[in-house]
Amino acid sequence: MADSSSRDGKRYASSDITDYVHRVHAAHDAGLARAFATPSDMPAIQLGQSEGRLLHLLVKLVGGKRLVEVGTLAGYSAIQLASALPAGGHLWTIEFEPKHAAVATANLAAAGLADRVTVEVGAGVDVLPRLEAHGPFDVMFIDADKESYDRYGRWALSHVRKGGLVIGDNAYFFGRLLEDSAGARAMRAFHEAIAAACDSVCVPTPDGLVIGIVK
Repeated sequence: MADSSSRDGKRYASSDITDYVHRVHAAHDAGLARAFATPSDMPAIQLGQSEGRLLHLLVKLVGGKRLVEVGTLAGYSAIQLASALPAGGHLWTIEFEPKHAAVATANLAAAGLADRVTVEVGAGVDVLPRLEAHGPFDVMFIDADKESYDRYGRWALSHVRKGGLVIGDNAYFFGRLLEDSAGARAMRAFHEAIAAACDSVCVPTPDGLVIGIVK
């Protein structure tokens, strides 16, 4: 096995170690494996295995029954979320690209989850107002256009119940969080809004994962 790397006296896991813990703690069933293997014409930007498993566990920890996701892609994170739902629970997931939504719909059906997930096609800022009648929500997961994160965060804080979760991926903004750009400013506004309204943390995943418990 390859050695782990070392920096500042700390040791960090090698790819062999992460492969091992994925197998032990976050192994894929057939449905997850299908959604994780995105088609060649679709960007491979879905969550990693452990981050996906973390989503699944967080939904279970808060007893989530009504979930919202912005950014479906091929449906990998939607499967992680929906498979944690109890009987009668539901996920509304929003995807901007119709061809991606079609792939996700097929993957959700293959995973046996079609009856508990609604795939909404359109821009998140346009679709979210249509979902308000289904709230309040227990969990909202955001993994979509970064320039709108501040708007998604404000919507989440108005429609996720007290004690529910707001989760945002790519919270480091691909290493550009502190830049003076519209996307970076929107992401920082998201961080600051969640920190002000929630008990929160930014987990140091490869590109940061904000988790907030609404106060």
